[in-house]
Amino acid sequence: MGAAHPVRDPIRVSWERSHASQVDVDRPAPVYFDRIDRETTLMRAARPVIDALSAELHNEPVCIILTDAKGVVLDRRGGDPALLRRLDSVDLAPGFQYAESAVGTNGIGTALEVCGPILVDGAEHYNGKLRMFSCAGAPITHPVTGGLLGVLDITTQARNSNSILLSFAKLAARRIHERVVEEANALDHALLSDYYAACRHSGGPVLALGDEVFMMNAYAQARFDAIDQAALIDRTRDARGGTKPQIFLTDLPSGTTARMAYRPTFVGDTLAGGVIQIKEQRLPARGHQVTRFPVVPGTTGTSAVWQHIIQEMLDACSRSEWLIADGEPGAGKLSLLRAVRRHVAPDRRLAVLDPAVTGEDLVAEARAELESGADLIIRRAHLLTGEALDGFTELLQSVRDGATAGEAWVALTLPADRAEIADQLLAFFPRTVEVPPLRHHVEDVPALVRSLLAKAGINGLTFSTATMNQLMRLPWAGNITHLRSVLAAVARRRRSGVVELADLPPECRATTRRQLTAIEALERDAIVDALSTYDGDKKASATALGMSRATIYRKIREYGIVT
Repeated sequence: MGAAHPVRDPIRVSWERSHASQVDVDRPAPVYFDRIDRETTLMRAARPVIDALSAELHNEPVCIILTDAKGVVLDRRGGDPALLRRLDSVDLAPGFQYAESAVGTNGIGTALEVCGPILVDGAEHYNGKLRMFSCAGAPITHPVTGGLLGVLDITTQARNSNSILLSFAKLAARRIHERVVEEANALDHALLSDYYAACRHSGGPVLALGDEVFMMNAYAQARFDAIDQAALIDRTRDARGGTKPQIFLTDLPSGTTARMAYRPTFVGDTLAGGVIQIKEQRLPARGHQVTRFPVVPGTTGTSAVWQHIIQEMLDACSRSEWLIADGEPGAGKLSLLRAVRRHVAPDRRLAVLDPAVTGEDLVAEARAELESGADLIIRRAHLLTGEALDGFTELLQSVRDGATAGEAWVALTLPADRAEIADQLLAFFPRTVEVPPLRHHVEDVPALVRSLLAKAGINGLTFSTATMNQLMRLPWAGNITHLRSVLAAVARRRRSGVVELADLPPECRATTRRQLTAIEALERDAIVDALSTYDGDKKASATALGMSRATIYRKIREYGIVT
């Protein structure tokens, strides 16, 4: 694309990255995100700074722009009408992502790529439409982790550019950083205060968790071994970010049931984190006798957590007690209900109906199944609404009254958050069993792998120790269903032999514990594929992806990619 004069090295390298990303040189194409979180640490810290700066620059032809760490514009202030119209014409507005890979060299995306402040003047922009502007971007980092929070960008028309723009952007970014420090100190102090108070008053195990803080008191470290500690830490994921007190139980690998009471900590209206007090709930001791769990065909897993759930279902089914199985999608609710009921009542037929499949005919089909002497499971019962819900409620009442089906047994499956289930249905089901997500019993992964492969008719595959350990480190957002799909992907590539790390899909070679956006997942997979192609050579991989080495190292750490 060339220029009239030689360009600075940072700009030249940015052009090379832009070219490798196949950025359109004629028209920027930023991605739009319709949801912007306006209550983040960055937004809270930046708001008063940007308010003050926009007031100072009220009559100046410059615009103040704040983005997140992905280059998505969060706020845009100031600027005269002519400048704002020009910014709108290139979609440099809230919600649009000005990443370098999408729009080429620019003050926002390039500052993120080089992890430092930069001024991009007029003709230095890769995209022709952006050359009417000059923009200075300065990154804002977190005071604790050092991670990027976003960019403060000052943009003006190219004819108004001067070197003060960059100094101004750096000053504004520094002010925001200082406010982030102040808030972090206040939030951490409040959380620490509540944590120490809980330690003093409870005399037992206490955990504290914030955005960047995790604490475990000495009593918890002494009372629980490393495996139980890992299970407790993982279970705190369900409380993180919670704004209301809650209590939940978790079965630890040692066989202990832990009662975890979470209470949030606030500074004003801002959540600082929360404190969790733990109490152990043990079954009555039976001498030195080892607990033996019944073998239930169709269930896979020997962890204490999984066996406890099976035992709960067995107890209910043995008494023909109607029950609800709730839990995350793919956790195995339906499979468990089927296996346990057939184990308890092998001579009775079991019918499964799904409102999403059966539709308006569900009540008639359910009645027919019950009258034929079958037991019944309604899958995804939260989808029952309107006339179907009323009709099914009447049917259940007629069964309870003995007018229909006699000794029929009925169960429902629900998602983990069953807030939508009607109270009129809950009245018929005296027990709810929470089926744990796979991340709460990862020690069952090896057995599940063997079982799922056998069910798929794949008998020639084995997994190396390193590969199996990696599978046990993953969060498994889709639970057992997710694991099944991963095994299917592995089997499509290899039908026999030993599965090594390189044989796993890209998503399984990273261990980030947060939920990735679709774009982040694509970026992670691209990095994993490049590293595989170039045998782990990060420099070559970065070059192929159009990234700097600093960026690919940061992405590898951020996504937890195993290299």
